[in-house]
Amino acid sequence: MARLLLAGYFGCGNLGDDAILLGFMNGIGGLSHEVQVLAGNVEDLTRRYGLPGIHRKDYGAVTTAIRQCDALVFPGGSVFQDATSVRSVAYYSRLVSEAKKAGKRVVLLGQGVGPLTSFFGKRWAGSAFNAADLVVVRDQASVGALQALGYRGRPIVAADTAFLLPEPPVTGEATAFGAGGSKSVGVSARPFGKDKGRSVVQIFAELARLLNSNGFIPTFIEMDRDEDGPLILEIAKTLGGKVPDMRGLAGPRAAQERIARMHGVIAMRLHAGVLAATVGVPAYMVSYDPKVTAFANAIGSPAPPTMQGLTAQRVFDGFVAYLKDRDRAVAALRQRTDDLRRQAQTNVEALASALPS
Repeated sequence: MARLLLAGYFGCGNLGDDAILLGFMNGIGGLSHEVQVLAGNVEDLTRRYGLPGIHRKDYGAVTTAIRQCDALVFPGGSVFQDATSVRSVAYYSRLVSEAKKAGKRVVLLGQGVGPLTSFFGKRWAGSAFNAADLVVVRDQASVGALQALGYRGRPIVAADTAFLLPEPPVTGEATAFGAGGSKSVGVSARPFGKDKGRSVVQIFAELARLLNSNGFIPTFIEMDRDEDGPLILEIAKTLGGKVPDMRGLAGPRAAQERIARMHGVIAMRLHAGVLAATVGVPAYMVSYDPKVTAFANAIGSPAPPTMQGLTAQRVFDGFVAYLKDRDRAVAALRQRTDDLRRQAQTNVEALASALPS
């Protein structure tokens, strides 16, 4: 048994990152490791998931936890990136540096590397990966990103640890895709671009109109409380009122249970697609980042449209074409997802080999 300190964007109101955490915990479930989690909201983390936490910005407590652990483990995600702010990569690189100074193992699992465009972002990320005892990435694009950073090791390629989430039990409602002849479709939008998401609001509001007028019920999925929630409200305002939504969900499991009853999902958010895949629901992705395109390729869904020149009609047409033969799409998705679950298990196996005996 080892004492693991888990680092990532956990307990911060993002269902995707929490799905990574819970998938990892499910993966190591029988290994009896003692864990603590660096979290944005410790009380929320413990109440929702029963995990002990330390506030990620309580630097004194974090330093103590590093000294007391056997290994600093990053269960997954795209935390080494400077698209949102260089502060992210600076924070996590500092953790790696402190752990190595304290003589601790550093294990980076399921990593999606980048984007990294700033001088310091690249420098700090490269230093962190080179200092790590083990690096596992979730796609081939991340291998190339590591090479560009001057990473000297050979990363293991696996899959996102969120694929280790168990599928919820099937209920009588699980095949109820809608009501009154209309089919329910999950829609995951996120802010993007220099206009602070205004173009996303217009595109997805028009997409909702198209879905509604063609026999679908669009339901907006709040994957990130701080970013997606306000965006959904703006979309609703554009449409003249409230729209069906999934806001304030209790966690990834609640999202899985709701998505499992849907005909399909249209998603900008990577982990909206991942959660859909874990319950066998086809996701048509909209790519704002190479990681989304890599995921679409991995699950065998159509090449996703990018944000450049994007229109609601283009998204709608692509989604309808993809699900024209839904049974076939689901069968192909199930096979791909089974493969990705096996690949994700590689993270757990690699962790075992990296821990002190």
